[in-house]
Amino acid sequence: MKPVASGRGPIALAAVCLSSLMFGLEISSVPAILPTLEKVLHADFKQLQWIMNAYTLAVTTVLMATGTLADRYGRKRVFLVGITAFGLSSLVCGLAQDAVLLIVARFLQGLSGGAMLICQVAVLSHQFREGRERGQAFGWWGVIFGIGLGFGPIVGGAIVAVANWQWVFLAHAPLAVVTLLLAWGGVRESRDPQAERLDVAGVVTLSLAVFCLAYFITQGPGLGFTSPAALAIAGLAVASFIAFLVAEKISPRPMFDFSVFGVRDFSGALLGSMGMNFSFWPFMIYLPIYFQAGLGYGSVTAGLALLAYTLPTLVVPPLAERLSLRYRPGLVIPAGLFTIGLGFMLMRLGAAADHASWRTLLPGCVLAGIGLGFTNTTVTNTTTSAVPNERAGMASGIDMSARMISLAVNIALMGFILVEGVLAHLSSVLPASFGAERARSMAEGVAAGTLASAGDGVSGAVVHAALVQGFGWVMLYGGVGVWILAAASLVVFGPGPVAAPSPRRPGRTAVRPDRP
Repeated sequence: MKPVASGRGPIALAAVCLSSLMFGLEISSVPAILPTLEKVLHADFKQLQWIMNAYTLAVTTVLMATGTLADRYGRKRVFLVGITAFGLSSLVCGLAQDAVLLIVARFLQGLSGGAMLICQVAVLSHQFREGRERGQAFGWWGVIFGIGLGFGPIVGGAIVAVANWQWVFLAHAPLAVVTLLLAWGGVRESRDPQAERLDVAGVVTLSLAVFCLAYFITQGPGLGFTSPAALAIAGLAVASFIAFLVAEKISPRPMFDFSVFGVRDFSGALLGSMGMNFSFWPFMIYLPIYFQAGLGYGSVTAGLALLAYTLPTLVVPPLAERLSLRYRPGLVIPAGLFTIGLGFMLMRLGAAADHASWRTLLPGCVLAGIGLGFTNTTVTNTTTSAVPNERAGMASGIDMSARMISLAVNIALMGFILVEGVLAHLSSVLPASFGAERARSMAEGVAAGTLASAGDGVSGAVVHAALVQGFGWVMLYGGVGVWILAAASLVVFGPGPVAAPSPRRPGRTAVRPDRP
């Protein structure tokens, strides 16, 4: 791939690529250090979930709003603000001395990271007008973003091994300064004089609905799912979602135009988006816990083992694009989802094997990564090519929102299932007098990887077996769930031909990196 030429273009491209690298690393490097954060910050299992989900929920909140704000107030200006805020919030993350402050800082980091992501698309779209330069620019952007996602686990593990966990966050501060200077000098300012007004009602109601649902799943076991507090939170989630639907229906310029769901190609691809984030991406958050607590690996070895899960996602997409042109996306996307599910089932067998190790999990990890590689780029291209060019921006925004919402909900669900699986095994060996609340607390400790042995006559072997059972339940959930979505996607696409993805004409360019 040749460098992009013309004026300040290379400088702007460098700024965009550096910011995409930071965003990708922040998604995939933090899961590798969760066991370390649990020990150093004395975080419980729920707090570990919120350390990840705070970032995800914040990105979801800011996605649709940022495009409108950038159009109205200047894409360069909002990009610079996003970079600055990301650097500062990363600094706060690195300096945090307790889990609560880290969760708050991660939320701020997610807000700024989501803003950066959307501005990257806008900057590239308006900085590079000609087809060849635009294609090269987006190509470099996607490659760098993918490198951040793919190599994040080993980067996080290596930083913990040679320095300390703080530098996983602190490293972004100097990178943000460099990115800010490059963006200041290379990015041209642009606005849209016809920019739409911000759909405040849509942003607030959808964000509140997703947050309440994630909170209900994560905190529900502690509150009691049938307690008044839990039921009130669930009711607020439902009411907020209904309010969102009403707000979008009556708005003259809605954030989501629901008529696009009537396009079978778009809806089938959207189920592919949900499938990836139903299984592959949320499980990447918990897999380091299994490698370290279940297999006894250190942070670097766990990071290396995770490469088998992430690297295929970088290698397979070119083949997926060729297959989608030959066999149509309506077959490639469900096949990719089915392959992810098959990988999860093989991982489940590998985890349950005698003398389990990274070798027994390797086939499943690689197969899941291959399935993700087949699905991801094909989904992105199909969601945007299935609608008219002037609606590509909205289609891409809906796709991104579906991905992040699915990710946030399934981070919470997988954590819940993991604890329930561990608890089921412990309950079979604990005496009846042990107490349900005490048993659940123990199960959460085992799920977080903090208990090598549970005491009270419960051996380390029992704890290990409980952890394996919990992860077996999660792998089963991810595998069966993504298979169901694969079947649904195949049905929605239907037997008819689906138009092959084609390069978008200049206009509102879709988000196209190998993103979660």
